[in-house]
Amino acid sequence: MNNSTPPDKTIRFLHSIAFAGALLAFMLCILLSVNYFQVKSSDPLNSPVMKAMVEKFRSNPADEQLKAEIREMDLFARKSFFTRQWQIRTGGYILLFSVLVVIICLKTAELLTSKIPSIPDSTTDNFWDLRKINRKWVAYSGIFLVCVSLLFAFLTHNELGKTLQLTGNNPGLAADSLKTDKNSKTALIVSDTVTTSDSTSAASGDSASLSQSMDGYPTQQEINANSASFRGPGGNAVVSQHGFPTNWNGGSGKNIKWKSIIPLSGYNSPIVWNDKIFLSGANATKREVYCFDLNTGKILWQTLVDKIPGSPGTVPKVNPETGLAAPTMATDGRRVYAIFANGDLIAIDFKGQKVWAKNLGLPRNHYGHSSSLIMFRDLLIVQLDQSGNTSVMAFAGKTGEQVWKTSRDVKISWSSPILVNTGSQSELMLVAEPFVTSYSPSTGKELWRFNCISGEVGPSLAYADGVVFSVNDYSKLAAVQVGATPKLLWEADEYLSDIPSPVATSKYLFMPTSYGTMVCYDAKNGEKYWEKDFGTPTYASPMLADGNIYQMDKKGVMHIFKADKSFTSVSESPLGEGSVCTPAFFSGKIIIRGDKNLFCIGK
Repeated sequence: MNNSTPPDKTIRFLHSIAFAGALLAFMLCILLSVNYFQVKSSDPLNSPVMKAMVEKFRSNPADEQLKAEIREMDLFARKSFFTRQWQIRTGGYILLFSVLVVIICLKTAELLTSKIPSIPDSTTDNFWDLRKINRKWVAYSGIFLVCVSLLFAFLTHNELGKTLQLTGNNPGLAADSLKTDKNSKTALIVSDTVTTSDSTSAASGDSASLSQSMDGYPTQQEINANSASFRGPGGNAVVSQHGFPTNWNGGSGKNIKWKSIIPLSGYNSPIVWNDKIFLSGANATKREVYCFDLNTGKILWQTLVDKIPGSPGTVPKVNPETGLAAPTMATDGRRVYAIFANGDLIAIDFKGQKVWAKNLGLPRNHYGHSSSLIMFRDLLIVQLDQSGNTSVMAFAGKTGEQVWKTSRDVKISWSSPILVNTGSQSELMLVAEPFVTSYSPSTGKELWRFNCISGEVGPSLAYADGVVFSVNDYSKLAAVQVGATPKLLWEADEYLSDIPSPVATSKYLFMPTSYGTMVCYDAKNGEKYWEKDFGTPTYASPMLADGNIYQMDKKGVMHIFKADKSFTSVSESPLGEGSVCTPAFFSGKIIIRGDKNLFCIGK
């Protein structure tokens, strides 16, 4: 007996597995092909039923029940689309895996089979030639079928992605993006541009009224009129309002409208919406969100952040200069959102009631989590560049449902995102070693990246006139022309920052350092115009308002100077206590978080 010859049942078992794998692959090929033609012939996000409901809503915009039905139907359609995308992607992987199993099993069986095959009793002269040809045709046909099916899967996935992108990819809000033109044709917002179903232009009056009545997020005018996130609108440190004071004194009370004690400490900056100011605080035993009255400084409500599923039982170890409540909150004018060092994320309405809450997992970094939140339309953007798992994600503001999540191949950082309109689209820009990266805020799709930074990045980006500026200590300051193929305009390494972020205009870049020196560069070529040592370290970021730069130092002195190529001091105004927080500017008032108190400064 030949011991090297395996039992026949082993070979039969391998053949059985190969047959099962081939059958599965064949079924998947059929399903993927059918799915492709179904997607090509249907569009659930623009169905006749949805169109009819939207037309009905236009005639009766006060029908809240119909509005809810439109949102519910749209959300269901989008969930179906996302499910189908997942099924197609998974089906493609399974198809490849099953083909691989077939090949491995057949090859293994062939190796285990005796080298001297059994020959049929009766053969023709061309028996072996015919057998070889048949095997080739079977193999070629299988390969062709698999390739076509994978192509269909790829095309289907792209088709779904394009359809979702056309409607903004915001669950529950496709109807919110619908506008009407003067011929009552349907138009869809694509990022910040509008494409209509024919060549006629949209009538601004009708479009605005429908958008105002159905949307779940503020208009750009509302955003510019408030201070809804860290460093103001878009997180870019540029204030479009006017009439802010340039001189005050916390000791004498000059231009100090009020000051109020903050119950719990925190290094997040205040945000403002209409007549309300929001900020958060935390210690080793509790986390809270506060709402102050803008006119009186009175605390209207304070909400305890607790009983969140998955929240860790132990307090994370953080650097004292970061604390447990470093990220600045964000608001969409409907709700306010806060995140803490333990990964707790919460949404609260303007009456102080919890809307939703979740824990994103304990951020793994050695200083403590400090990336601030920002809103894009109805989406809450969260940057989590933590050790071993860097990502940026978006949640539906109303429900907390995760809309998209994009992994990032970068190192840990403490910077915050910015949102800019580059002229053709809105872009979400983030910085962490080694890239400045731009994403679509609607979908999380990466638009471009540029390798220009190193180290543990703390400062956020600055943007002006098509140029984005990144900086980090022990790295370099870089000016990058944005676009599909970004390019480096200039770089410098003489003055760098590890905490405060720069601010830019179309002509100048103002670069603060944490040790108290401010530097002004030409924004386009990097020529250094001036440098000024204020003599006191600074952690707060500068803000540009009324043609002036406002720079707070750690002692609480606001250094105000002209945003110009030569240094011209306007004033140095003391707060009366220390501060490391960036101020908020709103309606002629400056809101500053001191070490212990919240201040409202106005003329």
